[in-house]
Amino acid sequence: MKNNLKLVFLLIIVAYVFSIAIRFIYIGVVSDVNAFYWHNQLMINNVDGYYYLEGARDIIDGVKHTDYSNTTTPLAILTAFLAKFFNVSVDSLGLYMPGIFGSLVVIPLVLIGRVLGNVWVGFLASLLSGMVWSYYHRTMFGYYDTDMLTVTLPMFALWAIIQSFKDKNIKFFFLPAFFEILMIYWHGGLYNIANGFFIMSFIYVLYLKFIKKEDIFTSSILLIFLIIPLIHISFVMKIALLVLIQLIIFYVKEKIPQNIHNLSIWIVGGVYILVIGIPWVNGVLHSGYFTRAKVENDFGIKYFQVVNTVREAGKISFDTLVHRISGSYVGFFIGIVGYLILLFRYPMMIISLPMVVLGLFAIRGGLRFTIFATPLFALGDAYIAYLVAKFASRAFINEKVALVSKYVVSLLIMVGFIYPNYKHIQVYIMPTTFNNDEVAVLDKLSEISKKGDYVLTWWDYGYPIRYYAKLNTLVDGGKHSGDVNWPVSFALTRSLLPSYNTSILDVYFTKQGKNDFVKALIQKYNVKLDEVEEFLSKEISLPKIKEDIYYYLPYRMLNIFPTVAIFSSINLKTGKTKNHFLYSSSRITQRGNILNIGSMNIDLFKKLIIIGNRGIPIKRIALTYYDKKGELHTSIQKLNNIGLNVVFMKSYARVLVMDDFFYNSAYIQLFVFEKKNKFFKPVILTPIVKVYKVVK
Repeated sequence: MKNNLKLVFLLIIVAYVFSIAIRFIYIGVVSDVNAFYWHNQLMINNVDGYYYLEGARDIIDGVKHTDYSNTTTPLAILTAFLAKFFNVSVDSLGLYMPGIFGSLVVIPLVLIGRVLGNVWVGFLASLLSGMVWSYYHRTMFGYYDTDMLTVTLPMFALWAIIQSFKDKNIKFFFLPAFFEILMIYWHGGLYNIANGFFIMSFIYVLYLKFIKKEDIFTSSILLIFLIIPLIHISFVMKIALLVLIQLIIFYVKEKIPQNIHNLSIWIVGGVYILVIGIPWVNGVLHSGYFTRAKVENDFGIKYFQVVNTVREAGKISFDTLVHRISGSYVGFFIGIVGYLILLFRYPMMIISLPMVVLGLFAIRGGLRFTIFATPLFALGDAYIAYLVAKFASRAFINEKVALVSKYVVSLLIMVGFIYPNYKHIQVYIMPTTFNNDEVAVLDKLSEISKKGDYVLTWWDYGYPIRYYAKLNTLVDGGKHSGDVNWPVSFALTRSLLPSYNTSILDVYFTKQGKNDFVKALIQKYNVKLDEVEEFLSKEISLPKIKEDIYYYLPYRMLNIFPTVAIFSSINLKTGKTKNHFLYSSSRITQRGNILNIGSMNIDLFKKLIIIGNRGIPIKRIALTYYDKKGELHTSIQKLNNIGLNVVFMKSYARVLVMDDFFYNSAYIQLFVFEKKNKFFKPVILTPIVKVYKVVK
């Protein structure tokens, strides 16, 4: 197939429209779910998206950058610009931008196919790449986040690099560097891919020099451009330096002595190693993805590393890796074969290796990395489909029939790779981050609170709370390191008095810019490290704060409450964690005196909890339920002095089995039992969210 520009443009349009159309499957399914709407607008389904929506909204409202609302992030700036330019709400843009921008990945794939001399292969790959599991998950409508361009921009950079190596036109050497500067500005983590591109480009130039015996002076100049994005200077300075280098190279290239030509590759390599390479390698090796260790601050306090609890950053199975990268085992292994053939047939494709390696690293690093391998595996699938179709077309004597069959057969083969991903999209229905009842609570909270007040809750809910309630939070999706998570975890999982003390002190220290709660506590009260919990568990002299503090306690937190507890169930000296017991199940059946709840049984006659072959006494048995007026009723019966506590949440059709640690926690006492006390005043009580105000 000829690679003329009109054809290239047509194939890009077809692939792009196909990718967008696939994403409307989700809209069609959820459009009838009223719980997913707020003010007649379908809400987003990614919690981190509210961080950028808040920034975009504040840009439009003229709010300056703060510690809580970041109005300087590229996504927030882009969203605010589009909202003003098209006169649409940021909520609408949050819904549709991921699919619209994420589908742009088809463009560099088609262009890469053109560079390789086969635009049809690039087109076939673009049909698959935009809908593979992991790529679809992170660019579906509603998944508003930087992921919408974290693969597309590197793919544009990859295309520009191999195009530059092929054409060797110095006039356009700025293009690869520009895309790399742009992608690093968009998301700092893409710096590692840009670094990988440089290393592979350097290796490719060595291949040209020693294997192909080519003059590599021009290629070495391209490497100089690829160093610019890696220099640790501002975005504007990088662009200025890029323009300057482009002008200098353009005018002095012919004046450079021949002996410099021969040394150019080694000069560039030496500069890279000293300025970029060594610091980069050191940073990667000490990354939490490799160490996964407890984090120790300069005060000798050991905290729990959040990367150990984030699902998308945890190790995954090979089966998950396969399906997220290709959607099927057939697509995965054929994709590998096709990609390896592409490397052999077109050595310059080695430059794409960092994205493939990063994608496969997901088996250790977590789900979030699989997305980077999807376009290259799709390219491998497409190339195999094309080779098979080309071979099959030889069976036709008529040249026109053979030509048509080559494209028809290759397309049909790609349909086989596409179909499993299409079926997955049909059933992959992501609920909105919050439902409208939860947002209604936040809307009401914004009315009864004042500007500057704080909300204490787990970091999963920080961004949506700031967006809808316009209040400050102590932790969120970006501010959730071990030192800031510790006091919030402590406040939620300890009894009411220590929870009360911790909430006030956490706000007080946060206002002073002291994020390390334990360190600040030790310094203020002269408490020993191993006495911190004991100190917080008694009445103490608390500082005065003018801000009100609200506890936001959602029903959904019950699912992650054991994880919440881990962050403060750690020995701050040794880093060892202490285990506590909480089991929850909605699978409830009864046979006589035996109540089965999930993986355990409760003997109602003997008052025992049966776990395996072990019988554990029931210490307390409690029942909660809502009456027709929506009022909560509770009854608690103590049966033994030891054992586990059983709570039947009748209105939720849920049973909890827990030790005293969890039973006495502020979250359980306030959310499950709505316990009356002198520390926390209820302000909003609903079955799905309960909000309490700290009594100062």
